Parts: sequence; C-alpha cells; structure tokens
Amino acid sequence: MTRLVDFICSFFGLLFLWPIGIILYIIGLFDTGSPIFVQERVGKNKKPFKLIKFRTMDVNTKSVASHLASQAQVTKFGSFLRKSKLDELPQLINVLKGDMSLVGARPCLFNQTELIAEREKRGVFNHLPGITGLGQINNVDMSTPVKLSELDAEMYKTLTLSKYFGYIFATVSGSGQGDRVGN
Repeated sequence: MTRLVDFICSFFGLLFLWPIGIILYIIGLFDTGSPIFVQERVGKNKKPFKLIKFRTMDVNTKSVASHLASQAQVTKFGSFLRKSKLDELPQLINVLKGDMSLVGARPCLFNQTELIAEREKRGVFNHLPGITGLGQINNVDMSTPVKLSELDAEMYKTLTLSKYFGYIFATVSGSGQGDRVGN
C-alpha cells in the first residue's frame, strides 16, 4: 500500500513542484555551478542506489556524513535549502523510481560502518530508506548511530498509514532540522 501512495505522491509532487525545482536549479547554478548532488547510498537489502539532492555544500566537499563535514562548506543558498528542506525535493525522483519511500530511515553512506551494523542488527535494511521518518522529526541524526537505528526499527515496526502521513505532515510543518553539519 505504501508503494502505491509513494508513487502517487511523488508523481504529483514532481508534477506540481517542478517550477520551484527549476528556480532552485537556476539559483544553484549561480551558487555552486553544479546544483544537483548525486551520491551513492545504502538502500533496501544494502543495495546501492544513487541519491539525488540539491547541492548545499561546496563542490569540493568530501563524501562524508553531514555531521563530519565543516559548517564552512555549506553555501549561503545551501543553508537556506537545508533549513527549508528544499534540498530534498529531487529525492521525489528516487521515490518515483522505487529506490526510496517518502517515509523511512534516511539512507546512509557505505562508509558509515557503525550505523550500518546497528541498522543490520535491527532489520532496518529490510525496508526502503526514506526522505523523512521518526528520527528526522525527533532531531536524531546519523551522529548517534545506536539511537537512530533504534528509532528506525521502532518506526518500521509500528508504521501505519496514519503514522506515514503523520511523519510527512510533521516534516512539512517544520519538525526536525535534518542532519546537523559539523563545526
């Protein structure tokens, strides 16, 4: 059922939000010269997939978890994108393709071995990763792998259609700040 809802929501989200996406893309061209960020992430059953986002950091930033990156690497426009959560908009393409769900554990990098081990113990990789979820709306990010993987597992065990929409509504209405960026 959630796959059908994911497909319909991402399809109509892309259909109605593409003008905003084009504007953000053009501004991003002036900001970094390369407004789209594509990065390999860990998907369902630990299979790799290419996550698509609007770029929020300098082009030369190393491929590390956000909490390990320097705050100085976030551009001014990137800071706006992160605060407004608009950097996540291109992930609707990932949802439409079936790489992600709207609701699920945020997909990690393959070099986040501690988080991968904790999620594996709890069966988190048996599900599609998502744009938002219980960890995100409670401001728990990847810098605390045990706590995050516990919330991820709890979310999947108790996920209902009403909670699914509740997580989306909480995110859109401003709950959670996303992954923090290091100093």
